[in-house]
Amino acid sequence: MPRLGFLHTAQVHVATFEALVRAVDVGSTAGHLVDPDLLTRARTEGPTADVEAATLQLLRRLVDEGADVVVCTCSTLGPVAESVGADLPVPVLRVDRPMAREAVRGGARVAVVAALESTLGPTRELLADEARRAGVSPTLVEVVVPEAWAAFERGDTDDYLRRVAVAARAVVDRADVVVLAQASMAGAAEGLADLPITVLASPLLAVRHAVAAAYGAEPVGDSA
Repeated sequence: MPRLGFLHTAQVHVATFEALVRAVDVGSTAGHLVDPDLLTRARTEGPTADVEAATLQLLRRLVDEGADVVVCTCSTLGPVAESVGADLPVPVLRVDRPMAREAVRGGARVAVVAALESTLGPTRELLADEARRAGVSPTLVEVVVPEAWAAFERGDTDDYLRRVAVAARAVVDRADVVVLAQASMAGAAEGLADLPITVLASPLLAVRHAVAAAYGAEPVGDSA
């Protein structure tokens, strides 16, 4: 029975990803670690050696607890997790890579909606990496919605998702596909189904990919 390990920086993600694992594969189980302070440190310090060491410690703990695949659900920490987790005995995946792969193949203009400025850099680099792999050169349209993150931090999920959705609608005329850069934004996608372009969120795509990896399929991004 495959076991997926999830590293989160917000408690709200536990229920979301637990439900997604059950929906994608009833034969898989999930374990979760939550460390909000790790995101705070990454935002203020950047990907320092201390942040890398703390991330690796948590990834190792998930592996020690039996994870066959580990997923970092924080977009800011995604590249750190991929890097430091490369030497672990199981695949370590970032939540937004499957989404990025789909996005760069979805059109010439990719809009990125983020609530955190610190998310933009890693997301930009990830999209560039997947674009290179796909042999395409999409134009990026970046939108930061700091007032949405303020709503998230005070626990007002409805206002958070509303602000994310408003930002996504505002870029429709400039994009062929919209990327909701943070896993916490997934709920906004449901209210954007009427848009004439594709809106991508990372959680479901990531869980599907993680389950496939747990069964032995090649993880996205592992082949050049």
